[in-house]
Amino acid sequence: MSVTRPLGFRAAGVPAGIKGAGAKDLAVVVAEDPAVVAAVFTVNRAAAAPVVVSRANLAAGPSGRAVVVNSGCANAGTGTRGMAAAEAMAATTADAVGCDPTDVIVCSTGPIGTYLPEDRVIRGIAEAVAALADDEAAAGAAAEAIMTTDTVPKSTVVAADGFVVGGMAKGAGMVRPDMATMLAVLTTDAVVDAGVLDDALRTAVDRSFHALDIDGCSSTNDTVVVLASGASGVRPEPLEFTGALTAACVHLSEQLAADAEGASRVVVIEVTGAPDEETARVAGRAMADSALVRSAFYGGDPNWGRLLGALGASPVEFDPARFSVWFAGVQVAAEGEPVSYDEPALLEVLAEGNFEVRVDLGAGTAAMPVITTDLTPDYVRFNGERS
Repeated sequence: MSVTRPLGFRAAGVPAGIKGAGAKDLAVVVAEDPAVVAAVFTVNRAAAAPVVVSRANLAAGPSGRAVVVNSGCANAGTGTRGMAAAEAMAATTADAVGCDPTDVIVCSTGPIGTYLPEDRVIRGIAEAVAALADDEAAAGAAAEAIMTTDTVPKSTVVAADGFVVGGMAKGAGMVRPDMATMLAVLTTDAVVDAGVLDDALRTAVDRSFHALDIDGCSSTNDTVVVLASGASGVRPEPLEFTGALTAACVHLSEQLAADAEGASRVVVIEVTGAPDEETARVAGRAMADSALVRSAFYGGDPNWGRLLGALGASPVEFDPARFSVWFAGVQVAAEGEPVSYDEPALLEVLAEGNFEVRVDLGAGTAAMPVITTDLTPDYVRFNGERS
């Protein structure tokens, strides 16, 4: 039931006519009573109108009632007309659920540089609010309505000690740390103060969506928002709540990777032996961003030299003489030099599908994973088509 599983929430997803052909393309998630809200947004300098509006709404206070999401149009690169459309989405949703426009988070996803069909969206919001429900079908419809190039909806539920976290997400391309062309809406019925909720979300995103790097492209619309209704009456310890929220975000990020545009396998690059976690993350991103590295992943080739080359071209300071690599648990390089291993056996393992690569920098004890995919001909063909 994802976003409707926690107590105090309803959802809906309807066809508003943005995509056409009767496809669901507008979703709302509503808290029955004012909820505590936290959100993180893209760091892309060309942030879309809904991101600008949502940032301003959140800055007005950490309380909210609703999230409204349209797919089929990013409402990015649309100037003052786009800002007016995003503001209209917030105002229309607020009128329908009975709250202030600043209590609404607005999200859009789809092609950049096209105007939002505002009249259809306004009608769609009214229809979605009228269809709000707290059952599995409503949650599923909402998750379907936020999809763009996704092939399947993404949702999750984490049941903790007396409270629940639910979530839905979308994203299959333009996926790079500092989020991606991805949206995620999370709900919880835990009793959580605003500061704890914000800290928990930032930790959860750092360990999940920020660890996801599918094609090195950061988007204009990324948003992850969480609403806490407090309807369970249970106030978990901050560490416990952060763990549950992180588990939900990790599950969603894994689903995003598995459904990446054109990908045939998911690869986790685990960087260890770093002086700190940020260095480990930057190192992992540098390797995941390399077309040569990801092409080798596509071929199931344990070509550790491409990892070394990608890292050497990055801003990460490291000693190549302490660089060691393992593919699927098999060491292929130690202290910057090749080692003997059973190559046919390893190639057979890598040909089976997903695998893990561990890269040790030999410079400390910090570690951080980056989730990526291979680079396939299908990805190029898919993104070479006119959108």
